[in-house]
Order: sequence, then C-alpha cells, then structure tokens
Amino acid sequence: MLDIRFIQENEELLRLTAERKRLPDPLDDLLQTDKERKRLLAEVERLRRERNRLSAQVPALLRAGERDEADRLKAEAKRIGNALAEAEPRLEKLDGRFRELMLLVPNVVSPDTPIGASDADNVEIRRVGSPPDFAFEPQDHVALGESLGLIDIARGVKTAGSRNYYLLGAGLHLHRAVQQLAVDRLAAKGFTVMDVPLLVREEALTGAGFFPGGREQTFELPADGKWLVGTSEASLVSYYAGEIVDVSRPIRLAAVSGCFRREIGSAGRDVRGLYRVHQFAKVEQVVLCRGEAEESERMLQDITRNAEELLGLLELPYRVVAVCTGDMGQKNYKQYDIETWMPSRQSYGETHSSSNLHDFQARRAGIRYRDEDGKLRYCHTLNNTAIASPRILIPLLENHQREDGSIYIPPALRPYMYGMEAIGPQR
Repeated sequence: MLDIRFIQENEELLRLTAERKRLPDPLDDLLQTDKERKRLLAEVERLRRERNRLSAQVPALLRAGERDEADRLKAEAKRIGNALAEAEPRLEKLDGRFRELMLLVPNVVSPDTPIGASDADNVEIRRVGSPPDFAFEPQDHVALGESLGLIDIARGVKTAGSRNYYLLGAGLHLHRAVQQLAVDRLAAKGFTVMDVPLLVREEALTGAGFFPGGREQTFELPADGKWLVGTSEASLVSYYAGEIVDVSRPIRLAAVSGCFRREIGSAGRDVRGLYRVHQFAKVEQVVLCRGEAEESERMLQDITRNAEELLGLLELPYRVVAVCTGDMGQKNYKQYDIETWMPSRQSYGETHSSSNLHDFQARRAGIRYRDEDGKLRYCHTLNNTAIASPRILIPLLENHQREDGSIYIPPALRPYMYGMEAIGPQR
C-alpha cells in the first residue's frame, strides 16, 4: 500500500506502473472516491459539531425557563441527527471502498528494474557454473525418481488428484535434507527460525500483500474463515503486524513450512513431474529494516547471496535474473529470480525469488519503527526463497545423475542423508 498523498502527487507514474505490471488501473475510481469521501467527511463533521452545539445549549435554556427555544433546538438537533443517520452509513461505505481501492494500487518499481512484458524480458545478471555434458542419454527427474524408488506420482494422483505426489525413502530424506541445510545455514547467519501457522486469517494475507489479487491461487477453508498459505512469508510478516519494532539492526526471520497453491491458470503447463505442484515445502527468509533505500538494497543483495550459497553447496549451475515489470507482482519494488539448470527442460527453471518491497508491505501490515528523531516510520520488508522442495529435487536428480542410474549426493547434504554419498538403483 502506498500513501494517498504520494498517489495524488505521482498519478501519472502510477498509471504507467500499472500498465507495465499488466495490472488494472484503479486510480480514476480511487481519486474520485477519495474526493467524495473527504467531502462527505467534512459534512458529517460539520453536522456533528452543529448537533453537539445545539444539544449543549438545551440544559441552560431549560434552567432559564425558555422551554419553547429549548424545544426548537432539540427539534433542530433531531433533524441534524436524522441527516447524520443517513450520511454516516454512506461515509462508512465510501471508507470501505476507499480501502479496497488503495489495496489495488501497485507498488512503484526501482529505477534499475527492466521494462518488459513477460519473463522472456527478464535480464540475466550473472551465471554461475556450467550445465553438465553427459556422455550418456540422461533421464528426467520423474524417470530417475521412479527407477530409484524416490517418487510415486501415479499414486499421488490416485490419492489427491493432479499435481500431487509421494516422496519415498531417500526421496523424502533428500527433500528434508535440503530444507535442514538451509535452516542450519540461516540460523548460523543470525536468522530467527520459526515454525509458523499455515492456516491464517484473511487479514494476514491482505496485510502481507497477497490479497486481494491472489485469492484464486489460495486454498480457502470457508467454514473456519481461514486460508492455507502459499508461502510462510505471510505468516512471518504477520508476526509483527500492528507493532512498533526495533530495527536498529535488521530483523532477520526464517521459517520452514508446508505451502499450498491452487495453480489456477496453469492448466496444461508443467504437468509432468514436480515443477508445478499443489503442495510443497519452503524455507523462507523475511527481513525487516529501516525505511532507507540503501539499507534495504543491501538486505536484498544479502538474502539473494544466501540462496546462491546454498546452490553452490548443492553444486548446481544457476543464473540470477532481474525480473522485468511485466513479470513482477503488485507488491514488489525490485525482484531477482534465481533459475537453476534443469537438463530435462534444456533450460534454466525458476527455483528461488528475492524481493524488496520498500514500505509497501509494512504499510498494509502496520509495522513501524521510531527513527533517530523519535518519528514513527514504516519499515522496509524483503523476502527470499532460501530453498523450495520438491522443485529443487528436479535439478538435484537431473544434474547429479550418473551413467549407472545412481545419483551423486553433494558433501553438504551427506550429514542429513545418513552419510549417503549416492542414491543407487534398487535391487
């Protein structure tokens, strides 16, 4: 959410931002609603003052025996009360509409964000490592996982429908190993690691910036008034919602959690394997810092580097791209994606994302701090996917496959894999 004064002063910039982010432009409706709301608010306040002024005179008139004048003032106060009874609900409705429209205004983007229409226009920043050059015909992760008894998609579909799966034996261990490696690395870097609610109230998703635009992607439990999170970012941001925090040092939070996504609009896309599934797990980083562009930019580089270090430990080739306007979400000011090489796709596939939101998210969630002068200001917030599984299993299995059908286990994962150096064919 942006400040209404900023919106009024930067109308053309925000219209251009909505166009470049391929989002509806709510500004005409918002500004007109704000004008009507302010006009009606001034009228309501005038009527309240007049009613209170008249009502305050009645006791003195009655004491002075001027009953006729007192009755006249009471009648006038009643008339004003009736006018208020009509105006106040209209003002409440306009206030509600104003809040709804404010939630639709997109965040501005950083000056160095590429302009583009889709992920095809994202700009590569750096590339690390080289795709493997196999001396044999490589298999995709589904074939590998099934032959090694790691993945069972057919029974996942039988049990839960499309885009579901089972992970078995070493497949489960690998899934948990990458998560624990990420948790341990972040804890060593000073992150407070949490187990967080996965069922949250609507206001948690609205405050974190996922609603109203992301409702169609979110599983709802209407009988309970709750929603399943698609990322623990919502739960981590909500931890400090409505609070005044101390960000003399950045607050670093992390969570390991299950995540759920409906994948509306992805029919026919990535239907084979583990790339786009309804249920997955993530280790998420969230940072709250002072509302200073230089500091939040440093934090963005920091959390992105944390994810890159994990990919280095997993010995996977990847690239970092600057996400263009047309591929960004409503709430992001600046975004990087990390894409890891996936041999079966013969391309890099997104496995991580880093975002700087400036104060857009903190305004919605009501997270503030006191600056050096004691003035309350909104924090800047950032987030990053440290690891997401089972998607990360795709490059792990495919890049580390060997000619005999086994899978090489990088040394960093072996302590979490009971010392296994490889996952071998079942006998």
